[in-house]
Amino acid sequence: MACSHINLLKLCVGTETVEDLARWQAGRAATNPHGLPRHVTRMWPKRADELLDGGSLYWVIKGVIQARQRVIRLDEVIGEDGIRRCGIVLGAEIVRTEAAARRPFQGWRYLKPQDAPRDLPKTRTREEALPPALATALAEIGVR
Repeated sequence: MACSHINLLKLCVGTETVEDLARWQAGRAATNPHGLPRHVTRMWPKRADELLDGGSLYWVIKGVIQARQRVIRLDEVIGEDGIRRCGIVLGAEIVRTEAAARRPFQGWRYLKPQDAPRDLPKTRTREEALPPALATALAEIGVR
């Protein structure tokens, strides 16, 4: 049976490690009324129904997908400038994934379930990434 959900892929700018992401979110989550991490973005996903049907946000840290978080809901956020934005509310658990190199991009991208890196077992706190050039070359020929 085919998956009915879609994932998002997002650069995690300003962090060096998954631990940095967790610390940043812990501080920010405390200020949100719902107590969960939220990432605000300008664009509203057109495939919101698929995203909310089990999708995750995969974080690219230092050019490598390293972790994901379940997308809980999408909140409308109106900025001080009056512009409507999308608040992507995430589950509190950060799940580490296999390392997968990604080139830089702006905003976010959709990520099909079959293209997403697998979760690491909970007993493994990290996976050593291949050098980005090698990981990219392998990905281009279909090897993960």
